[in-house]
Amino acid sequence: MKRCLLILTLLAICAPTTWAAEATSQTLSLITHNVGYTAIAIFFIAYLLVMAEEFVHLRKSKPVILAAGLIWAMIAYVYAQAGITDTVEHAIRHNILEFAELMLFLLVAMTYINAMEERLVFEALRTWLTRKGFSYRKLFWFTGGLAFMLSPIADNLTTALLMGAVVMAVGVDSPRFVAVACINIVVAANAGGAFSPFGDITTLMVWQKGIVDFWTFFSLLVPSLVNFLVPAALMHFAIPDLKPEATTEKIRMKRGAKVIMVLFLATITTAVSFHNFLHLPPMVGMVTGLAYLQFFGFYLRMTHARDLPGVPYSETKANEMVGDVTAFEIFRQISRAEWDTLLFFYGVVLCVGGLGFIGYLELVSQAMYVEMGSTFANVMVGLLSAVVDNIPVMFAVLTMSPEMSQGQWLLVTLTAGVGGSMLSIGSAAGVALMGQARGTYTFFSHLRWTPVIALGYGASIIVHMWLNASQF
Repeated sequence: MKRCLLILTLLAICAPTTWAAEATSQTLSLITHNVGYTAIAIFFIAYLLVMAEEFVHLRKSKPVILAAGLIWAMIAYVYAQAGITDTVEHAIRHNILEFAELMLFLLVAMTYINAMEERLVFEALRTWLTRKGFSYRKLFWFTGGLAFMLSPIADNLTTALLMGAVVMAVGVDSPRFVAVACINIVVAANAGGAFSPFGDITTLMVWQKGIVDFWTFFSLLVPSLVNFLVPAALMHFAIPDLKPEATTEKIRMKRGAKVIMVLFLATITTAVSFHNFLHLPPMVGMVTGLAYLQFFGFYLRMTHARDLPGVPYSETKANEMVGDVTAFEIFRQISRAEWDTLLFFYGVVLCVGGLGFIGYLELVSQAMYVEMGSTFANVMVGLLSAVVDNIPVMFAVLTMSPEMSQGQWLLVTLTAGVGGSMLSIGSAAGVALMGQARGTYTFFSHLRWTPVIALGYGASIIVHMWLNASQF
């Protein structure tokens, strides 16, 4: 034990010197080098496979992880040939640090969502909605409104799947309703995540980077609401004015569900407080909040016998499956996180970081933000997000770090968040619902409403530039 402490102390003493030495390392220009061209080709091929995930059934993390390794290996080889060994290491460590902060934040959020799902929070909400006997039009607005309100707290993927399950349950006899309601849910979920620092990965990246503070994000609330309401108001008339038969299904939440919801809010509060008052990365507060769930999970497991009438309590019984009742286990919830998404994010960060290290992002930044202007560039970022996932697009913008006002940074946060709504493949919510409502909600059923969604996209930009004019 003493030996370990001694090693850790020596590492802590030596680390600042090491990083200082790396920071002064020289760089090479590889923009016109064969390695640069090959890196672009590799990333392009990898992203084609990502976009074709629905058809080839190859998980999106696989091609980008391989591409990231190949790109950095080529860069490192060229630098090693030139006798420069520390520059590439410093650069890739910087990228890995950025990924680690975001990954840990998302992992905690996903764990809480999984815990609430395991406690049947979302199922209870779904059955409550299906029992109410709303008309199709009321349900259209109810599911859209809930998606808008839930996505700033939960992720847009979970929100979309939950609301999608509701519309499919009550719209089994009306494919037209299901298709249009799914489009509405995708738009609402993406719009709702755009004004919250943790509502979408793109907003989370901007917040953790320290570019926009926590409360400033909420100035995007009205523009995001406009982005949802404009297309929803026009799609309303395409919904059948009928009332489906209500179901009698009822599901009760498991013991501890409400406490876990409170702990999730406490965790978010901890993350915000750590960042705003202690100037620590939000990830530190989130991981601290994971401990809240761990301790409560321990309590649920040790008192599990309360859920099993007639079974005397023992620690052994608490870990056994009896019928459909299983003791709560925190690490089971962690293992159920969206690891494909997290690893995809790793690949994207390193791929984009590698292209930026070569020098291509500086060229793009010059062309877009200097020659075309920030407003035009940020609007184009949103349009690009409809075709390419908004994660690499936003990470590229953050890596380029163009000189922009606070209002422009909010604009690119808004456009990157809601731009993906214009196509069904433009966001995780759209892709997930295409799988859930296969054959009913499709790429082409969404495409028919793209002009209407684009109208909402343009309206949200105008409203933002008008309401938040003082920040430009």
